[in-house]
Amino acid sequence: MSAGNQHYYFGSGDHVAMYGGSGNIGIDKRVTPAQELPQAVQEALRELLTLIQELRAQVPPVSSDALDDALPALRAEADVQPPERHRALLAVAGIAATIGALGVPVVEAVNKVLELMGAK
Repeated sequence: MSAGNQHYYFGSGDHVAMYGGSGNIGIDKRVTPAQELPQAVQEALRELLTLIQELRAQVPPVSSDALDDALPALRAEADVQPPERHRALLAVAGIAATIGALGVPVVEAVNKVLELMGAK
């Protein structure tokens, strides 16, 4: 090991290597949401977004605005907490449920995402 290089091993399985510098504190363990979400959830969210885009043309403007409000939290790469994504899913399902048969595929897609996320 070169002078100034330090390696640390933590019981949690973390391995940290520091190369020089001073005053280094903390470990940034953030990962992007896309890394956190299993591939199946990411794919289900993408399918849902496609269905929502199709649904937008079938609902009144106030409902399409509400769908637009939910979209950012439903992107697989969105940096949102699970409760925020859950609320967006429920909002979309509620809108889709109010328009009858046209909304059924969206409600089913929301249920699939919720199930894959373990929230159902």
